[in-house]
Amino acid sequence: MNYTESAYAKLNLALDILGRRPDGYHDMRMVMQSIDLADQVTLSPRSEPGISVSTDLPYLPKGDGNIAAKAAARFFEATGLPCPGFDIDIFKQIPVCAGMAGGSSDGAAVLRILRRLYVPDMTEERLEEIGALVGSDVPYCVRGGTVLAEGRGERLSALPPLPPCWLVVCKPACSISTPELFAQVRVKKLRCHPDIPGMTAALEQGDLEGVARRLYNVFEDVLPRRYSQVFEVKSSLLELGAMAASMTGSGPSVFGIFREEDPAARAVDALLPLGVSAFLCRTAQPRP
Repeated sequence: MNYTESAYAKLNLALDILGRRPDGYHDMRMVMQSIDLADQVTLSPRSEPGISVSTDLPYLPKGDGNIAAKAAARFFEATGLPCPGFDIDIFKQIPVCAGMAGGSSDGAAVLRILRRLYVPDMTEERLEEIGALVGSDVPYCVRGGTVLAEGRGERLSALPPLPPCWLVVCKPACSISTPELFAQVRVKKLRCHPDIPGMTAALEQGDLEGVARRLYNVFEDVLPRRYSQVFEVKSSLLELGAMAASMTGSGPSVFGIFREEDPAARAVDALLPLGVSAFLCRTAQPRP
């Protein structure tokens, strides 16, 4: 029998960097939102031992280097259960190296499947702890929804859901190195920081305009000039009627918030000729 799980992309409604930690990571404060742009992850048990990974993108790792395989290994190490043999097949829809946690979400989907199969009474908090052993975004991707993430991203606090809206997500043709971008950050020199308390209050009030006014990602302050397409796409989204637009994660993907479907769909059609990948999305929530 095969087991399939949707692995939802994430957006950063707000992203702030507070400082560098002694362990080399950065302390972050982020408001995260999962959307219905999703990979499909399928686990197929087999008689032979070991874990294999296949995807529809030939350049992605197929062995231990794939975060999905790493997630499975960490699950069995943490639970002390013997690791059976199975194949992991990933059908990619989330753009790669896009700032949307596609790989982390694939790993989280594997963890959710394995919990249902082997330890159905495991708490979500424990599964998130295992996810933190895999990668900084994995705990959030295990949970999904609208969440305040702190620390490396592993400390999670539930927030009220983003009010109903449409999201246009655009991935420019360029890719951005996350380590390179972190190396550009000088926290004391960051000019602005997102108003996360204000965004939280807007979410509590169901105030979509209040959330939109507070979209902000400090990585935009340190983007090298060669990534100017990020700002071109952001400007295009605003010109096409987005209430607000922002880069997500370490980029280069940019998203805009629209209240109505029709203008959002028209924006997707207008952006495609610019050589970007554009998606019309809504919010999503992984099943437990």
